[in-house]
Amino acid sequence: MKYYLIAGEASGDLHASRLMHALKEYDVEAEFRFIGGDLMAAEGGTMVRHYRELAYMGFVPVLLHLPAILGNMRRCKHDIVRWRPDAVILTDYPGFNLSIAKYVKARTDIPVYYYISPKIWAWKEYRIKNIKRDVDELFSILPFEVPFFEQKHGYPIHYVGNPTAEEVGGFLSGYSPSADALALPSGDVGASSKGIIALLAGSRRQEIKDNLPAMIEAVREFMGDYRVVLAGAPSIPAEYYGSFVSGTGVEVVYDSTYRLLACSTAALVTSGTATLETALFGVPQVVCYETPIPKVMAFLRRHLLKVRYISLVNLIADSEVVMELVADTFSVDNIRRELRRILPGQPAREAMLRGYDEVRRRLGTEKAPDNAARIITGLLGGADGRNKSAKCLESQ
Repeated sequence: MKYYLIAGEASGDLHASRLMHALKEYDVEAEFRFIGGDLMAAEGGTMVRHYRELAYMGFVPVLLHLPAILGNMRRCKHDIVRWRPDAVILTDYPGFNLSIAKYVKARTDIPVYYYISPKIWAWKEYRIKNIKRDVDELFSILPFEVPFFEQKHGYPIHYVGNPTAEEVGGFLSGYSPSADALALPSGDVGASSKGIIALLAGSRRQEIKDNLPAMIEAVREFMGDYRVVLAGAPSIPAEYYGSFVSGTGVEVVYDSTYRLLACSTAALVTSGTATLETALFGVPQVVCYETPIPKVMAFLRRHLLKVRYISLVNLIADSEVVMELVADTFSVDNIRRELRRILPGQPAREAMLRGYDEVRRRLGTEKAPDNAARIITGLLGGADGRNKSAKCLESQ
């Protein structure tokens, strides 16, 4: 079978690469063509574009790069039609991917599968019309999405398990912090007796610029008792981090986020998958997310967002397990105060750890990539026959 996959950022690259690996287990003749990153490239196939050419965040950056974004989208659509895959598999990144789905559905009979469903329960719920029209099968990794899609919108989906839970569990099963001795790339073995406060400031430049300075300022008073270690995003060069951490005593480590969390006492984390990873490692955290025009954004959050929380931890638990400092509540003083509350010996720390147990229970132990790959290959090998050729309605 021929699979065309699209992932528009680092987390999508990770999840899509794991799905590719699982697809090869079920389909020994699997061929891949994709927009993605280095992890997907390691699984084989042909990379059409790197996700770095797509990943722009915020109104102004998107506007400035609009010609490039539209050009990449146009090339991707034409490339799919020319290659004629047996399936198109989209991973998150809805602004780009839903446009691709619409094009593929309108001009071909190629099935469109969406792995890591768009988070329309938080924002732009009207997109359900596009999903119903253009997506053949939707694969969810968040259990609370099932009632949202099936009961509220009458659209059946597959909850296949949560890959982050599986990945963290797999890492912890073969990892020993005592054997590692906190030998991180920039680590000082002599300082390894200190606890660690981890900083996870996002994977995009704008996120880092908005959040990291306040995070660093908030942890200054704790640096006598703790090492402060920043998890570097793979797509961000060291020089960019240097402009923020130079002279502060903050260490930066690359390709060691899981090792860092496994050894950390507490963490400051931006929203996203990182909040869930931190919870699954059992590290108490403060969720920090600075926004432009804080009071306006706070108003919009109260009146336009469809959910009470922004962190996956709280959304999965359906309760406030972790403190979210967002928009008008984001400040150095608030971050510092909440960090102090979750350090060892504080009641809030123990309460948060109990909340993490409920998150783990709700996620379950299913293997998401394996389940999704089994379902996808089963669908493609059904009554219509194997290696079904996509009939293109528009020649290029």
